[in-house]
Parts: sequence; C-alpha cells; structure tokens
Amino acid sequence: MTHPPTTRVSLVSTLACAAVLAALLPAAAQAAPSSPAARPRLLAPQGTTVLPNLDDDTRRCTLRPGDLDRLDVAVDERLAACNDAADEVVNGAADLQDLTPLRVPPTAVGARTGGRVSVPAAQGRYARIFVERGGRYVSLGTGGRLGAGELRKGVRLAVEGRDVVRDAARWDGRIDVTLALTDGGTTRTASVRLRVAPVLLQHDLQRARHVFAAAPGPGEGQPVEVPVSHRKPGGWKEFAGSLRAATRASGLPDRELRFQPGTAQWWRDVWRQDIAEPGYVTKRTPEGTRTMRILLRSPNYWTSADGRAASLRRAGRLLYRDLRGPGVGVVQQYTTRRDKNVDELLNFTGNIEKLPPYPGRPQGRILYGSAPERRPDPSFVTLLRSQGRQEPLALDTSWLLVGHVDETVHVVRADTARGWTLAFSDPRLAMDLMRRAQRSGQGGQRLFADTDAALKPTVDQVLRHERTTGENEEAARRIDGQLAVLLRATGLRKDELVGLPVLYVKEDAGNGKRRHMALSPALANGLSLTARDFAPPAPHGPRVGGRDLFRDEAERRLAAKGVRTHWVEDFSWAHLGGGEVHCATNALRQVP
Repeated sequence: MTHPPTTRVSLVSTLACAAVLAALLPAAAQAAPSSPAARPRLLAPQGTTVLPNLDDDTRRCTLRPGDLDRLDVAVDERLAACNDAADEVVNGAADLQDLTPLRVPPTAVGARTGGRVSVPAAQGRYARIFVERGGRYVSLGTGGRLGAGELRKGVRLAVEGRDVVRDAARWDGRIDVTLALTDGGTTRTASVRLRVAPVLLQHDLQRARHVFAAAPGPGEGQPVEVPVSHRKPGGWKEFAGSLRAATRASGLPDRELRFQPGTAQWWRDVWRQDIAEPGYVTKRTPEGTRTMRILLRSPNYWTSADGRAASLRRAGRLLYRDLRGPGVGVVQQYTTRRDKNVDELLNFTGNIEKLPPYPGRPQGRILYGSAPERRPDPSFVTLLRSQGRQEPLALDTSWLLVGHVDETVHVVRADTARGWTLAFSDPRLAMDLMRRAQRSGQGGQRLFADTDAALKPTVDQVLRHERTTGENEEAARRIDGQLAVLLRATGLRKDELVGLPVLYVKEDAGNGKRRHMALSPALANGLSLTARDFAPPAPHGPRVGGRDLFRDEAERRLAAKGVRTHWVEDFSWAHLGGGEVHCATNALRQVP
C-alpha cells in the first residue's frame, strides 16, 4: 500500500515526535501499563460493609479441661479472645469470605517509590488489612507498604473487622482505609470509608432453625451464683418429650433440637434463654448475602462468697463448647464495677426481646425490662443501643420477682397489614375464668392437681386470697402500664392484643420486699417455632366438664390470630424454678 505524499510526510513526522517524547520520559513511566490511572484509586467491589470476624471457621478454639467449672473470669476472657479476628492469618477459604475486599487498579502513580495503605491509629484495634501476595493473603496489620511492582499490576486487599460496635461514643463502626502514593515529591491519596455491620437481634416470628435446651448432668451440683431457685428441676422426660412433639409439629427436623448437658457441678442451671441473646450480621456479595451469627452472652458477673474469685455465669461457657464455630461468634460485654441498682436477674438475656419491623422502625425494636431501682448492666444496654438499628425500649419489670420482659409479653402473628401483634399475661382474664369455674360448681377443684407442686390451691382458695390481697389486680395494673408504653411506641391498638390467662402471687424478694411471680404457668412465656407455631407451657388451670379453661381460652384466642398451639409440659422442669418454656430453651432463627 502506498500513501499520498502529504500523508507519508505526516506519518513520518508523528513517529519522530513520538521517539523524542519516549527518550524524555522516565524509565518507570515507560514500564507502566499502557492505560494507567491518572490518580490512585481504592475500590470496594463488594460494598463497604465489614463483618466483625468473630467466628471460628476452622474450629481451632477449644475449651481446656476444667474450663466449664472453674470460677475464674480469666477463663471467660480467654474463651472470648479466641476467634478468627484474633490472629494475623486468614483461616481458610471460608474465613476469606468474611473479609471485605478492596482493589487498587493498575496505576503509574507511585510506580517508582511504591506506597502505603493504612487505617487511622484510633481505628487500629478494630480493623486489620491483608494484601494478596504469591497467591495468599498476608497481614499488614493496621498498615503497610505496597511495592512499585504491585501497584503497576494492581493490588488485591482485604479488610478484617475485629470487633462489634460496643459504645458508639468511643467508636461508631467506621473504618477509614487510605492509600497514599508519592511521585516526584507529590503525595496523592485515595480513601474509602467502610463500616462494621450492626448486630441485629432476631424476633420470634422468624422460623426457628435450631432449638436447644438443657439436659440433666450426672451430678447433684447447684451453681451458687444462680439466684432464682435452688430447687432441683424434675420432669425432664415430660419436658423433653413434649418439646420434641412441638418441634416436630412445626416442621423442625429432629437433629435441630438438641439437649445440652452441663457438668456435675452446675447442671441445674437449665435457663438456656438466659445465657445468650442470638443476633446476626450480614453483608451483600455478588454470590449473595453473607451472614454471621453473633451470640450476645448474658452479662452476669458474680464473685465468690469470700470475694476471692470472680466469674461470668458459667453456663454461658457452653456457647463456646457447643455453638461457636463456622459462622457463629460470641460477644461478651459486661462491667465489674456496678452501682447498687444493677440487678443480676435483669442481666439474664431472657430480659432481652425484639419487636418485628413496623412503620417507622424497619428493623423493629429491642425490648428489655428495667426501672431506676432495678436495671441491667448499663454497658450491655449501651452495646445494644450502639448498633443504631433497633433502638431499645424499656418496660418496667421491677415489680416481678425475676423481672424479665419475656414473662409478660410475646410477639405473635396477626392478619393485619403489620403482620403481628402482642400476646400478654392477663390476670383479669384468669380471675374471670376462675369465677366461671366456681359458678359451675368447681370451687373445690384443686389447681395443678396433676403436678408435683407443693401448693395446690382450690379455686375457692384462690378467689378468697384475691379478695383479701388484690395481688392479681395489682399485677394487671402493672401490665397495663407496660402495654401503654408498647401501644404508644408501636401504634398497636388495645383491641388487637391477645390476653392469655395467668394467675399471679406475691413472693418474698428479700430485704422486706415482695414481688410478683406467676402462680400458674405464664403462657406468654413460650417458644415460637414459626410465625404460626407457638409452644407455651401447659397451664394446669381450673377444669369444667373435664376441660382446662385456661388451655381452651388460650387456644381459642391464639387460633383467632392464625397461631397453632403446641403445649409443652414444663411445670416441674421450669415453672417451679421461676421460669417457663421460653426461659428453658433458645433458638437460632432464619435470617431474613
């Protein structure tokens, strides 16, 4: 092919100019990619959410012999300190997926001197940076050098979150990663702001995927730190069998109901709801949502009678033995210096519940029981509030002997736009049913006749005691106060609520105080297995014509909301010890 003379001259001139320019450019620039970025860039291809990497993907964290029983807070701190974020390595392919990738595209900037990637010193305890070299990820800690050759080819980074947000006033979850590159005396930077995913608590309408409860251990031991009941629980076979029937009826596979033995020393601490509140964190990836469960261990902290030893609630160590592993982490948050109003009973995590989403609250709200004279560990409440998604709402539970929010209210489904409502303990309804039994000529019938209760009052005796003391009416007024707070907060109407019959009685709470306990099983204090399947405690209420009035009334009211009732026999196993089915079980639920 030949060119016209003018075209040939232009082509020669252009090539000559290019040769001159090439001779003038630095050698490093000649070696750069053909289309280098004009400035450094730091990209987050999978978004800016960082998971707190507190699980144990390779199951390297194990308990030592004696860990479950030792009264020593150092055991608790050591167990909590072992997780995937505690070391300087990526613990396998699954662990790599828990990190948040960053990319530095191929660039000529810094191609002579290299550069540095880092997070601020104040955020250093919350994040770690890895860089891919030689086919594996190497820790840079809170920052490190990137070579000129790496920058010319492009760099793969990964950021590891090392903790959850515990106090937003100290650290609000931000991780600011900066890339600094210097050429010719000029430093150019690029940065990206990441944020640790908030811990979201599950609510009772999420399907239970795994349910666990206690099983008797081989010994007779009683943990001295559990201040509820020193009674040895009985009736485990009845409890376990009826719970198994309930989970099967809801469609839960048998393998997903597990009974955890404790140890010879303290197996009577059967309160599995009270050792941890399950939550989860999520981030989106091109492959889908990446989820990690985070179990918030109860902030129970006790010292021995002689003051020489201290420990967190030892039953909570079962979380490390039985549940922590791939995709499951455990968080401890507690204080050792507590004012006189911090009540260990309110630190049980049965005192932490969740409202589902509703208008204005897309993630719902946390509920907990508290009052000025009785409150849980403030640092634990601060952790809940610092997640910034499910603003906690306090109900006054100071009038209850145990004082847990799950004793009086429970979320149930409803055929409304909201999709849910609240079931609540209704002592007025219970008294009405007692009077119905009396009018039917059943005043001499004994409540709890088919149980091993020491106290089996007749219907007439209960009604006579109420006329003298007004204890159930007082409980009803207290519950009215709780419901008023909930109705204001949620926009629910009173006629949407589901009252369930429960009798109350006052018991000695020490220091000359008397507080309420459920005399009959607290039906709201049951276990939701699905949105339509609810497993409350069998009530053993007054009978007319061979029918349990409490049982029939509860079934009728729940069925009106589309809820199927599966009764669990917990009278000896849990009720006589101060709790119910909900207190004695826990569940890991389907993550939305």
